[in-house]
Amino acid sequence: MAYCKNCGVEINDVQAVCIKCGAKVGSGTAYCSYCGKEVPEGADVCMGCGVAIKKSNNILEGELGGQNKIVLAIVCFLLGAIGIHNFMMGEVKKGIFKIVMAFCFGISTILMLIDLVRILTDKYVVDPTKLI
Repeated sequence: MAYCKNCGVEINDVQAVCIKCGAKVGSGTAYCSYCGKEVPEGADVCMGCGVAIKKSNNILEGELGGQNKIVLAIVCFLLGAIGIHNFMMGEVKKGIFKIVMAFCFGISTILMLIDLVRILTDKYVVDPTKLI
């Protein structure tokens, strides 16, 4: 048996999501997946069982706005000047703003480079309250 890393509830090996919290199995860092004990933020080892807490070394691993970060970085690089990556993440207002900036002022390439750096450094945050 394993434990949800998001809420600490016991889950079986074939579950795709935790029934209690709805998180994908393997996502989260609040609880140990081996013993279910709470893990302090930033800890490298679980103090309940002594198992090393796996941390991702790959910046592009995971999702951003429901999209794979690698795909998002490629789309941002190729079509980011017209805001296509913003539409993919559900940021319609931001995407429309970038289209207007591209055609009226020509500064959308700078905005694309800023977004690309933020995606690659894992600093891009999608605010769900600002989505259409």
